[in-house]
Amino acid sequence: MKDTTAATNPLCQGLGRYLTPEQLHILRQARIGIAGAGGLGSNAALMLARSGVEHLTLVDHDVVDASNLNRQQYWPRHVGRSKVDALHELLLELNPQMVVNRHRTYITAASLPDLLPCCSIWVEALDNPEDKSLFVENALLAGHRVASASGMGGFGGAPMGRRKLGNLVLVGDFTTDILMAPPLAPRVTEAAALLADAVLEMLLGPTQTPESAGGAITSTV
Repeated sequence: MKDTTAATNPLCQGLGRYLTPEQLHILRQARIGIAGAGGLGSNAALMLARSGVEHLTLVDHDVVDASNLNRQQYWPRHVGRSKVDALHELLLELNPQMVVNRHRTYITAASLPDLLPCCSIWVEALDNPEDKSLFVENALLAGHRVASASGMGGFGGAPMGRRKLGNLVLVGDFTTDILMAPPLAPRVTEAAALLADAVLEMLLGPTQTPESAGGAITSTV
């Protein structure tokens, strides 16, 4: 499968060093939805774009506030702007080939039937516990795969992990809610990275290492 974009796109050119043409094709064809464009969603979106995903659907009703700059993928120039518009700008700056669908709207029981069919895989990156439950339950019932996060507040604290429950992958420390401890960049970004990694595994399968393939691990200096 010949890559016709690497010559004109620096990101694609670089990704060709690490991923096969077949893997890149899968990533470019994938449709990934991100519900919430805050600390989790904005970071996960940029990570997925850096990994080769080119079709994203962003859903968020909010605008960028100065209090968001400590952990979200926005800059002072974005304050006051719609989060989905600001994130769209950043994604296209990274990869002009990105196709980004933006929905500046609330997640409600009424809006989900129109939103969910857009993508087969969704990242749940919402703040409100009721919104999180509503979205995850409806997405799973509709047959979608979902990556969701729970517990990323403060600093230090319990180590983060992941749990797989059918079509749901849950990441975080599962104990420290951002309502209990301040949301700061290191742990919020760590949770976002686990979300993006879960999506990549859904698309490409687990990475094959010598150990997972049953071979010996050797190292060179």
